[in-house]
Amino acid sequence: MKTAIKHIFSRKILITACVAALAISSCKKEQFLLPDRMTMDQRIWDNDGAVQLYLNGIYNVVMPDFPFEVAGFNIMFLSDESIFSVTDGTLKKGFSITAELRNEDYKFIGAKYQGTNRADNKYFEIGRINLALDRLASSTMNPTSRRAFMGQLYMLRAMALFDVVRIYGGVPIVTEAQDPENLTLSGRKKAGECLDAIVTDLDSAMTNLNGITWAAGTEYGKLTRLAACCYKARVLLYAASPLFNPENDPLHPYVQAKWDRALEASKQAYELCQSSNVSLLKDYSAIFRTEGTANTEAIMIKGYSKLLDKRFQQVESRSRPKGLTGGSPHDGYVATTRMLEAYSMDDGTPVSQSSAYDPTLFWKGRDPRFYATIAYNGSDWKLNGLDGRKQWTYSGEGEGSDKPFYCKRFTDPDLASSSVGIAADKGGNGYDWIEIRFAEVILNYAECLNETGDQTAAKNLVKLLRIRAGIKQGANDYGLALATSKTEVRDLIMNERMVEFAFEGKRGFDLRRTRRMHLLTGTLVSPTEITKSIIKDGKSYNLRLQLEELNPANNKKRRDTLNTNLKSTYEYFFLRNPTGAGSTTAISFPEKNYFLGLPNQFLNSSPLLEQTKGWGTGTFDPL
Repeated sequence: MKTAIKHIFSRKILITACVAALAISSCKKEQFLLPDRMTMDQRIWDNDGAVQLYLNGIYNVVMPDFPFEVAGFNIMFLSDESIFSVTDGTLKKGFSITAELRNEDYKFIGAKYQGTNRADNKYFEIGRINLALDRLASSTMNPTSRRAFMGQLYMLRAMALFDVVRIYGGVPIVTEAQDPENLTLSGRKKAGECLDAIVTDLDSAMTNLNGITWAAGTEYGKLTRLAACCYKARVLLYAASPLFNPENDPLHPYVQAKWDRALEASKQAYELCQSSNVSLLKDYSAIFRTEGTANTEAIMIKGYSKLLDKRFQQVESRSRPKGLTGGSPHDGYVATTRMLEAYSMDDGTPVSQSSAYDPTLFWKGRDPRFYATIAYNGSDWKLNGLDGRKQWTYSGEGEGSDKPFYCKRFTDPDLASSSVGIAADKGGNGYDWIEIRFAEVILNYAECLNETGDQTAAKNLVKLLRIRAGIKQGANDYGLALATSKTEVRDLIMNERMVEFAFEGKRGFDLRRTRRMHLLTGTLVSPTEITKSIIKDGKSYNLRLQLEELNPANNKKRRDTLNTNLKSTYEYFFLRNPTGAGSTTAISFPEKNYFLGLPNQFLNSSPLLEQTKGWGTGTFDPL
């Protein structure tokens, strides 16, 4: 077995990146592959560096990251917030919101060997975790180090299992050490058993990680007791939500005890955040631009770097206008009308209840988070370090803008266009992905308080986010006084989640968790602006030419000096196409799609597996 040990430690460069620098969840291609995992020398598990390298490979594919950085399984981001649900070619293949999902399109729990992205095979990762937990139990490693490794492994196993349970319902539970490439799977367990197993692992993670601290620089991003506690609150919120407790199904009645349990976990997470000096950042727009310990809101992150090899993400190029990237921005960051209207007015009043809302100048007087998130026609958007820069999105705009809206949240305003792309496995903005931040803990707690009857306390938590956002108190207490019943506060919290977590990949899961996806009606559109034409001397002139005329006195285009907040000026130049980009016919989401059918390849890997009801001849109740 000496050769196996040599195989690990001969990778000098990789060890430098992944062990010495502790590049957690970032060595994109390395999987720590050995010919026979079941016969690895026990001495490997006595060595911190070897185990860390093994653990890095698990972090790589289990830790979530920026939406659309993951290849495949785009159902994870199906929602009404962006036109991606309509325009993406992969979704049209079978995951479109206008079509029934096909269980063969994405093999999220496929039976094959694990690849390099987290949409390949969760059970392979669970198998690797089980093997490590088994071997570490008899390791001679320093007890504190062993406890730290085991705590991370328990949480990673919980995360991997939770990923499949919230999509497929009840699935096999595997906890014994086996060869990860040749797992023996039992039959599917009840969803409740799976969720309990996840919570048990998270409790074990909290116990093992208690008192464990990580170095602020070299170990930033490792899982912590606080992360496990907050993740547990998320899991128990799911366990109590309509996805796992359909209100109108007599076989699965809503159980108030589940909300009580979720409330207890959310309260514990909230209080642990407070005692751990976790707090909301003052500037909402800076959440993803603030990294390391300076980000007091970040609880669970996946680290990236624009300078280190293979540590990049491509969110900058997927967010910017085409003319400033050399590539094409992603439809996943193009807001729909539903997303635009989710933002309240600047006093918290919903646009549907505000006399101040102007559908033509829809951006005026809105929740400040709107301006921190949405780049619209004529809006201010600093890019390339240019203060006072305006973004134009009208049809035919001459500087490479090809989307009606853009998302500002994940962009670096000072990054030069030449640094946006990836070259030699480096580049982009290097921002870390924040999977859990304090705002989620607050809203999870608020939702549990509302469902257990305390609307006042729930709204007071939402108020924290509205004050941070810069919303005015106004006549209706930041708009919160307009919600007076449990149902109204529930809708308020759902809308707050949509706004607070805009384009963070959470909206689709919230719609599924609350069983609201199938209730969506109408169409998904992103309205576009068209420049008007005028008749002069009997000829038609498109005003786009006037907009782009250069004033030699100040070297500015005429459009950049317009007061677009003046309605008469805006309407003189622009006409809105309400159907815009990405319109659908009618939204149709069959209720069976809340729990997918097992892919045939995975289904055929064990004779004990049953297909989900509603899928083919399936007989298994996913709950």
